[in-house]
Amino acid sequence: MPRTSDSLDAAGHRERLRSRLLEAGPEALNDQDLLEIVLFALPRRDTKPIAKRLLDHFKTFSAVIAAPVAELDRIEGLGTTGIAALKTVQAGAVRLARAEVMNRAVLDKWDRLMEYLHAELAHEKTEQFRVLFLDARNHLLADEEQSRGTVNHTPVYPREVARRALELAASAVILVHNHPSGDPTPSREDVAMTTEIATALSTLSVVLHDHVIMGKGRWTSLRREGLF
Repeated sequence: MPRTSDSLDAAGHRERLRSRLLEAGPEALNDQDLLEIVLFALPRRDTKPIAKRLLDHFKTFSAVIAAPVAELDRIEGLGTTGIAALKTVQAGAVRLARAEVMNRAVLDKWDRLMEYLHAELAHEKTEQFRVLFLDARNHLLADEEQSRGTVNHTPVYPREVARRALELAASAVILVHNHPSGDPTPSREDVAMTTEIATALSTLSVVLHDHVIMGKGRWTSLRREGLF
């Protein structure tokens, strides 16, 4: 069956976007351009209106790829193939960020660590509490989710954090949780919980390096704020 002028125009548009990406780099493309390229996974589809609908709803490229599957599923024309393409990009971004902090002294790569944590947590819709367990050289032994909660609370058990540190023979710990509101300002409960965990860890001679709260594009270090 001969190709129509519309299909030829769409093919030409796709080729132009690919060429611009490869020749000029990603900085030459805006968020909609990048989303269109990701959605080229959709066969024989005009991805421009789908990319526009995604940005109208989620506002930014990073918010689109981090959006929950249930929310993405409401976007007309996306479907499971498009959702899978977006989630593949998100997984790649998280793994790339994680690779920058694995097998390195994380305190010497603080900016990279914050990038990784932002990729993991900044767009979460509920609070998530994570613990980074470090060895004597401050290399990452494990990054584990301890609990999930509601939009503004997650339960944390200091004895469980201490028990896991003992199991992993960790020498130090960094606590991390997110504020889905986007504001990383610590609450009184955050400060009190940090003190409780620091006390529990000290009985095992495990150092609490910091407690970091992730917001949207911002983060707060309780140690730098002098809060423990």
